[in-house]
Amino acid sequence: MPTPLETWFYEIPPITRAYVTAACLTSLAVQLELVHPIKLWLDYDRIVYGNEWWRLITNFLYFGPLSLDFMFHIFFLARYSRMMEESHFRSRGADYAWLLLLSAIALLICSIIIPMADMPFLGSPLAFTLVYIWSRRNPYIRLSFMGVLVFSAPYLPWVLLGFSLLINSYLPMGDVLGIAVGHVYYFLEDVWPREPHSGGRRVLQTPGWL
Repeated sequence: MPTPLETWFYEIPPITRAYVTAACLTSLAVQLELVHPIKLWLDYDRIVYGNEWWRLITNFLYFGPLSLDFMFHIFFLARYSRMMEESHFRSRGADYAWLLLLSAIALLICSIIIPMADMPFLGSPLAFTLVYIWSRRNPYIRLSFMGVLVFSAPYLPWVLLGFSLLINSYLPMGDVLGIAVGHVYYFLEDVWPREPHSGGRRVLQTPGWL
């Protein structure tokens, strides 16, 4: 008979389950000293000249050592990725995989062309991208932050950004980057196709091979 934890785990949609599991196993491997974070982070010199291509993937999987901060990031990743996959992308696994792939590529490009976006790990910005897209697609949902602040879902990324700024005393560039990438995706996928000049064409339509 499955335990409640097993039941909860297998109720998570497949793509979200695979990503969260990979992220947890990556941090566990670092915690057990099976691998060093320096082998995982985004280092373009090592990618290009050392053929360490796995860094293009592993930099999205490491959310730091097992800690409260790690649990915070995994919670938001699992929660909003699951809600996205269960609602807007229900029975559309290829479309959701395409969203993650496009977002990851956009973040990688930003890390190259924007000096302030040069970060060793991009998992947190990717999770923030999902939070932003979910919040824009659910404008009428009311949320509560710490039981004190009540607001509509579209304000969620900005509330989290402000809270992070308050706690850390500096602007979290990863969160800003996630908002920017999420907004571009939302505009091209949800806003632009409704414009008369677009002809209803979806620029980011999932390719047939996927």
